[in-house]
Amino acid sequence: MSQLKPAVNSKDHVQGKNEAPLELVEYGDYQCPHCGHAYPIIKNVQRSLGADLKFVFRNFPLSEMHPDAFNAAVAAEAAELQQKFWDMHDIIFENQQKLDMISLFFYAKTIGLDLERFKNDIQKSTLIVKVEQDFESGVRSGVNGTPSFFINGKKYNGDWEEDAFNQYLKSQLSVT
Repeated sequence: MSQLKPAVNSKDHVQGKNEAPLELVEYGDYQCPHCGHAYPIIKNVQRSLGADLKFVFRNFPLSEMHPDAFNAAVAAEAAELQQKFWDMHDIIFENQQKLDMISLFFYAKTIGLDLERFKNDIQKSTLIVKVEQDFESGVRSGVNGTPSFFINGKKYNGDWEEDAFNQYLKSQLSVT
């Protein structure tokens, strides 16, 4: 079974408490229809498990299949510089069919980003490197498609439809 490499750290985007007994990491692609399908499932799982779940998102843009995925990932990273990663993450997934640069700027405006700063930030090489490092960590961790999930550091290859996923995650609470 594949292990998460590296472990979750300060460079990651985290929702939930660090000490939560369950850690769910998703390697995702903002333009991937399967990731779009998983997005509301993850939201519901987060609501269901509450304080027992820490959710982490890492970028894994499959640029050959999804030409706008890389720019969308960089846009989310740029939003992080204004403490709005999760706002951008959500609006991108909720508008997955329109991820061209004009749309990304519209989303930035919608979530209240300073647009001049955003315009400069999305061109920063450090953000491009961050997305590339997320991708490389996915490759090292055995990710070969999106979405890919890791639960408490181990790759999860089971069903991620809501009921089955929620049930499996709850079953892991008794293991931790």
